Amino acid sequence: MHAYRTHTAGALRASDTGSTVRLSGWIHRRRDHGGLAFIDLRDHYGLTQLVISPETPGFDDLTRVRAESVIRIDGEVMARSPETINANLPTGEVEVRVRSFEVLSEAAELPLPVFGEPDYPEEIRLKHRYLDLRRDTLHKNIVLRSKVIDGLRKRMVAGGFTEFQTPILTASSPEGARDYLVPSRIHPGQFYALPQAPQQFKQLLMVSGFDRYFQIAPCFRDEDARADRSPGEFYQLDVEMSFVTQEDVFAAIEPVLHGVFEEFSGGNAVTPYPFPRIPFAEAVSKYGSDKPDLRNPLVMQDVSDHFRGGGFGLFARMLEDKKNAIWAIPAPGGGSRAFCDKMNSWAQSEGQPGLGYIFWRAGEDGAEEGAAGPIAKNIGPDATAAIAAQLGLKTGDAAFFVGGDPKSFYKFAGSARTKVGTDLELIAQGEFRFCWIVDFPMYEWSEEEKKVDFSHNPFSMPQGELEALNTMDPLDILAYQYDIVCNGVELSSGAIRNHKPEIMLKAFEIAGYTQAEVEDRFAGMINAFRFGAPPHGGLAPGVDRIVMLLARTDNIREVIAFPFNQQAQDLMMNAPAEVSERQLKELHLRVVPPLKV
Repeated sequence: MHAYRTHTAGALRASDTGSTVRLSGWIHRRRDHGGLAFIDLRDHYGLTQLVISPETPGFDDLTRVRAESVIRIDGEVMARSPETINANLPTGEVEVRVRSFEVLSEAAELPLPVFGEPDYPEEIRLKHRYLDLRRDTLHKNIVLRSKVIDGLRKRMVAGGFTEFQTPILTASSPEGARDYLVPSRIHPGQFYALPQAPQQFKQLLMVSGFDRYFQIAPCFRDEDARADRSPGEFYQLDVEMSFVTQEDVFAAIEPVLHGVFEEFSGGNAVTPYPFPRIPFAEAVSKYGSDKPDLRNPLVMQDVSDHFRGGGFGLFARMLEDKKNAIWAIPAPGGGSRAFCDKMNSWAQSEGQPGLGYIFWRAGEDGAEEGAAGPIAKNIGPDATAAIAAQLGLKTGDAAFFVGGDPKSFYKFAGSARTKVGTDLELIAQGEFRFCWIVDFPMYEWSEEEKKVDFSHNPFSMPQGELEALNTMDPLDILAYQYDIVCNGVELSSGAIRNHKPEIMLKAFEIAGYTQAEVEDRFAGMINAFRFGAPPHGGLAPGVDRIVMLLARTDNIREVIAFPFNQQAQDLMMNAPAEVSERQLKELHLRVVPPLKV
C-alpha cells in the first residue's frame, strides 16, 4: 500500500464499498454524535467523511487533534444509510470507518478559520495566505485560473500561434506607468527595468520573421491598486501577428476568448462573434465610457435641441457655447419623486451640484398625469413630450440630464447611467457581453504637462499615416487602436503598430520627443524597422481580469494565489523590505530617507 494514500479525498464512490483504503489530508471539520466521532477529511480533490468509534485505537487522541491538522488513516469504505446520504458531495454516498490513523502534522491554533469561510479582514487573510488558499471558494478560483490559462494556451496553439518567452530584465520604456527599476551591480549607476509589457520584444519578433506570437506574460507596473487591478505584477495573454489588418487581429482572438468564456461560464450566455465594434466617440456619447457594460440597456442621447432658447435658463445659457451639450440618461421605471431625489443626492455625493430630472407620473386613477419636476415646469409640456418621444419613455419613467462640455462630464454621465441601471435592476444577469472599442484618438491634451501626449500606445499606427500627422490637428487624428471589453471590464488594449521609422519619428515629435530622444530610448526597435519590418499588430488580454469575470468576483486579489495588498505589500513574505548595507554597497547605492514634513 502507498505510504500516504490509495485514493484522494474526492475519489470514493458507492462502487468502492467494502474496499480497504488509505487517505491523507486535513481535518476540515469534526462532529461528535452518540459516542461516534465524524471527521470531514479534505485534500485538494474533495471531502470524505470519516467515522471513528470509541473502540478505534487512539480514539481519544484523534478527537483532541485540532482542525487543519494533517492525518493519515486506514479504513473500510461503507455505504451510508439512505437518510444520511449527502447529495451535495461527490463522495456523499459513502463514508470510511477508521481502523487506524497517524497524525502527520499537528496544527497550531488558527489565526483564521478555514471551515465555513466567514468574512475575515483582508490583512489577516493575506498574511496567512496559505490558510486562506485552503478555503473552498478561493481554492476553486486558483484552480479555475490554471484551467483558463490552459484553455487559452491550447486555443492559441490551435490557431497557429507559437509561444515565445521575452526578457524580464530590460530597458525603461514610457508605457504609461512607473517602471520597477533593478540596479546593475556590474554597471554602477545604471538600471534595468522590469517590463511593463513585452511590447517592443514582441514587435521585434515580428521583424525577426516569426509570424504569430503569444505568451502568458508577466508584466510589472508600479501603480496604485484597484479592485480590478493588482499593484506590482499581473499576467496577460500577449499576442502579436504579422501581415494583418485590425480585422485580422479581431478574427484571430474572438474565437479564443469566446471559447474560453463559453467553456468556463457555467452555462451563461456569451456574445457570439464577431463581437460588436463601437467607435470611441460613439461609446462615450452613448454610454459615457470607453469600457461600456452592454448588459445595461440604457443608451444616453443628446437632447440639446429641446433646451435651446427654452425656459430652463441654466441649460439654455450653457448651450450658448457651441462646445456644450445636454445629455439625457433614460430611466425606465424610475418615474417617482423618491427615485429622482435619490439620484440627485447620489450626484451630490459624487461632488456634483445635483442631477436634473423629469419624471412622467400617473394620476390617482391610473391615467397619465404628465411630466413633473422643476425642469418640466420650466420647458413646458411640448418640450417634455418631445424628450419622452426621443428617449422612448412613457408614464412611470424618468430622465436625468447632464450639461456642459461633454469632455468634462461624460465620465460622470456614464457613472449615472450605471447607477440608474443598477438601482432599477435593469442590468442583465448571467451574461458575458463583449464588444470592441475602436478608433481611439491618437493624442490627447495633457493638462498636467500642458502639451499634446499619446492617448494610448505610442507605437500605434495613425489612421492616414504620415499624411495625417503632417496635415491634421493632432487631437483629430485617430489611431488603429482598440480595446476589448466584457461586462464593463477592459480586458485588453491593442493596436496595429507603427512599423515605419519616418512615421514613428513624426508621431513622437508631435508628442514632444526629439529625434535624438527617440533614437536613444527606442534604438533597438527603430533600428530594426530600418531593415525591413512587416505590417503587424496585436493585443494583450489580461489573464487576471478574465478569471475575475469567470469567477464572478469583483476583487482581482481573489483570483491571484499570492497577491499584494492595496499598498503593494506582500504581508506574508514581508516585502518590500530593507536590505543590508553590504547589498547596497555591492550595487553602489545608498538610501536617502524621505524628508520629514
